[in-house]
Amino acid sequence: MIRILLVEDQELVRAALGALLEIEDDLSVTAYATDGRDALEQLQKGDVADVVVTDIEMPRMTGIELCAAVRREAPALKVLVLTTFARAGYLERAMQSGAHAYLLKDGPAKSLVAAIRSVVAGGKVVDPQLAAEAWSEPDPLTVRERQVLRHSDSGLSTRQIAAELNLSEGTVRNYLSSAIGKLDAANRIEAANKARAKGWI
Repeated sequence: MIRILLVEDQELVRAALGALLEIEDDLSVTAYATDGRDALEQLQKGDVADVVVTDIEMPRMTGIELCAAVRREAPALKVLVLTTFARAGYLERAMQSGAHAYLLKDGPAKSLVAAIRSVVAGGKVVDPQLAAEAWSEPDPLTVRERQVLRHSDSGLSTRQIAAELNLSEGTVRNYLSSAIGKLDAANRIEAANKARAKGWI
């Protein structure tokens, strides 16, 4: 029996996915979580699952952050990202963070079930259209450029970003300038908008 920890912040979606997976004879949803932090707390209590099926955008801790945390704390555990975000940048970041599969919620149920079985057996599964997009347009931003753009997108000033990331204001301005140039944007707002649309921040 494949044990699943289902991580989804929307109650109706969580219940529907759980019911869908429980139909399968070899799958069992043994735990539910409302966000990444909730999922980690459950995982720290003991051996509750063989695979984590998680959304991306959730409060407190995102699915991508959860992937990285699972890779650090429970590297044998498989993580499958299931999201509405058909963005190559999200796919790239998820896989870099340790996800074993990346699927879209509007795909067929049989694809999700097959992907769960595949990752537990050691495979990797990626939505083919998104995989093609990711190869055609890789994320040009460095980790630091993504961080400063994300903070800037949240409305923080250069001084506030510097304090948040323990950097000098000049270094933050340099990262912002580099990101703006790479994204061919007029300013930090346009750069953040472009990066967000691609799923890079």
